[in-house]
Amino acid sequence: MAQQLWFLRHGEAEPHGARPDEQRRLTERGETQSRAAGVALAALELTFQLVATSPRVRSLDTARLACELLDGEPVVHEPLSSGFDADDAIELVHAAGLDKRLLVVGHNPDFEQVVHDLTGARIDLKKGGIAGVRLLASRRGELIALMRPREIARIAG
Repeated sequence: MAQQLWFLRHGEAEPHGARPDEQRRLTERGETQSRAAGVALAALELTFQLVATSPRVRSLDTARLACELLDGEPVVHEPLSSGFDADDAIELVHAAGLDKRLLVVGHNPDFEQVVHDLTGARIDLKKGGIAGVRLLASRRGELIALMRPREIARIAG
């Protein structure tokens, strides 16, 4: 298996202004999206050697709910909170070791930009959406999956 970096954008959250941004919680729909992401990733038989998450409540809860069906416990990775970039992604992948599959849970616009920087692809990663990148030599990668919440829900059943 080549190194793979999977991105799960947090599920739908409370509106801006409901509480401080870092404390915004998932809505009921966001919780459903997060559980469906875990079910879909498990149904696709994807296993992750590391699940890293932003410390913001909506991402941490997304990671915990998704991991209910994945073998692993999410680890808080502060750079995922804001400003996560391709250098951070590559560093995280290298720290995990060769031939590993990682799942990161966090935010836009960071995730869309990292995918673009690694693959050249311009994507629209919806709340609760998933993207997968297979990493190649010299900081390049290829987009291997992009799923919207409705597609994830179909896979999850």
